[in-house]
Amino acid sequence: MKSLNQLLLDFDYEQNFKDDDFYVGKSNFYAFEVINKWPKWEKNFLNINGEKFSGKTHLVNIFLKKFNGFRIDVNSLNDENIKSIKPYQNIVLEDLNLDINEKLIYSLFNIIDQDNKFLIVTSTKPISEINFQLEDLRSRTKNCLFANIQNPDDELMFALILKNLSDRQITLDKKLIDFIIKRIERSYGKIFEFIYKIDKISLKKKKSIDFKIINEALEE
Repeated sequence: MKSLNQLLLDFDYEQNFKDDDFYVGKSNFYAFEVINKWPKWEKNFLNINGEKFSGKTHLVNIFLKKFNGFRIDVNSLNDENIKSIKPYQNIVLEDLNLDINEKLIYSLFNIIDQDNKFLIVTSTKPISEINFQLEDLRSRTKNCLFANIQNPDDELMFALILKNLSDRQITLDKKLIDFIIKRIERSYGKIFEFIYKIDKISLKKKKSIDFKIINEALEE
């Protein structure tokens, strides 16, 4: 992983999901640590939960790159791809929510358990807090490891702002980034939204991002 000092000197890279492009802070340390400890997990089920843009898919990509596996988006889960998991030891189910076929999810959980496979489930909130109708499924969702990605601290916010800016080929002075950190909500989604706003205003005005543009975005 790159240090923040190195990042200040390196703005010229495209958006990607490389391991060295994932920034570890207090808020995501446990999730990052546990995926790298595979297969030495206390349980075969891991739930990585956190708000949108918090890095859940990024973590999954790091895991699959290192350990291989089969990924299923919850919206495309069906009998056929449940059958397809047989050759794989690691299964990833992304974006678990209430709008699912609960019997299919329960069948998947049973297969993981019976065949001694490993399952990573991503969700915006802990799956034990999702109010499934199927009682057996509710019971299963409580029996897993939970890795909650919390709101970012200042260091992680700095890295994420810098990453989002560099993805758009934008460079900002450190004092401008510090100014933003002190004034926007401590949220992954809000960081993404704010960078979009200042980029849009900058392009519209055909001006480089400065305090005036940042303040205009803050007022929107």
